[in-house]
Amino acid sequence: MCWSATADLVAGTAVAGVGVACVARVRVGRELPLAALPLLLGVHQLVEAAVWESDGGSGPATTVWAVIALPLLAVWVPAGVLCAAPPHARRRLVALLVVGAGTAAMLAYGLATGPMTAEIRGRTIGYAFDLPHAPLLVAGYLLATVGSLLLAGDRRLVALGVLVAVGALVCWLLWRMEFVSTWCALAAVCSVVLYGWVRARRRA
Repeated sequence: MCWSATADLVAGTAVAGVGVACVARVRVGRELPLAALPLLLGVHQLVEAAVWESDGGSGPATTVWAVIALPLLAVWVPAGVLCAAPPHARRRLVALLVVGAGTAAMLAYGLATGPMTAEIRGRTIGYAFDLPHAPLLVAGYLLATVGSLLLAGDRRLVALGVLVAVGALVCWLLWRMEFVSTWCALAAVCSVVLYGWVRARRRA
């Protein structure tokens, strides 16, 4: 199935459903933010379906998509990993949360001062806005999100980190101008790995 509004609706609904199942199985409060990540990413894909339907542009759907994709996830992922991580991994994860928070602040400022625009490019969507120090912010974003998973001290979370890291490289090589959209879609699908993590934590 080609990437389209229909593809985002199907993927978003499926991933959000997995997210609901993850949240329902959580029994320890500190695991809830990370368990809810598939739900957030599923909703994110549903929002992108609305971007398709509005033919891109800089309307409300594009703005909501950008807020979730950029500042929110830059904080949500490292914070969720930190809450769920074993004690021995938490010190290094605090540093990544600080990186994520700083990156999120800059991204939020960029979104507040210059609107994000979306452009339909064949079977993908390109997102763009005026972002000062873009390479530094991209590095901080990836360090906070992917890095926190790789340093989580849990083999399932590390596996998820490897998947999204490889996915980021592939998306960058294949769809450089549409990287944010394609990688977010891939990360949403990969996040279903968290269902296995939630089940394992519940058994333990």
